[in-house]
Amino acid sequence: MIQREKKEWYLEYHININREGLLGDVSSLLGMMGINIGAINGIDKSIRAFIIKSDSIEKVKRFETLLKEIDDISLRVLREPELKDRLAVRHGRYVKQDKHNKKIFRFERDDLGLLVDFMAEIFKEDGHKLIGIRGMPRVGKTESIVAGSVSAHKKWLFISSTLIKQTVRSSLIKGEYDKDHVYIIDGAVTARERNPKHQELVNEVMTLPSVKVVEHPDLFVETSDYIMDDFDYIIELRAEENQKIEYEAMKQKTVKSKNNLDFGDPFGGFGDGFGDGFGSL
Repeated sequence: MIQREKKEWYLEYHININREGLLGDVSSLLGMMGINIGAINGIDKSIRAFIIKSDSIEKVKRFETLLKEIDDISLRVLREPELKDRLAVRHGRYVKQDKHNKKIFRFERDDLGLLVDFMAEIFKEDGHKLIGIRGMPRVGKTESIVAGSVSAHKKWLFISSTLIKQTVRSSLIKGEYDKDHVYIIDGAVTARERNPKHQELVNEVMTLPSVKVVEHPDLFVETSDYIMDDFDYIIELRAEENQKIEYEAMKQKTVKSKNNLDFGDPFGGFGDGFGDGFGSL
């Protein structure tokens, strides 16, 4: 007997009347329809989210029809799961996404676990991905990238960084070219670096069919041929919700941009004040 492969769906409903046994009723209905529950979690106090599995879209459609007959709940979402859906079920809260620019995702320091999981899922995807991460110093940007790489079972490589000491690479060895690597570029460091070999390496890395993460992407595009539209994801990490992400202090230590704007002393060092130290976690 040939068994059909089961497909996943994301189910989310709002609880109108939180009566005893409601979850059991929904679970029983799923079981009666031959639909399995892969994962379940509550979101806020009134929303319940599931990952369900079925070998038949007809079963899912019939379940959807029956679910709409239950007055105690209101169906919100039933679709093939997206990344943000899987994370909502896993963590019991939504990833914050900009309403106007769907590439922008916002996190706060208390969300580091969610952020690491979010990045790990992106890192697991095959092929080129260009990710920018904005945030003020010592908020946890670099550590989150490294932790996401570990979670995704990927090796990370710093092209430029101020994590422990300033790193500016001008070449890679043979074993460091790998589509499964995560290449990390500190856009502030690279923006001020005058060594043409470093800039050539950055351009070479950007062409690799792999994941590239650029800290301070706004500074990176100031001195490169890339624009913000080239990024697949923009992550904003704040210490708290209302923290402003400002780059003026960093711009004072970068070189002339591609727009011929002089941002000050080209020899000014960033120092630890512009890096993300492990101690910040």
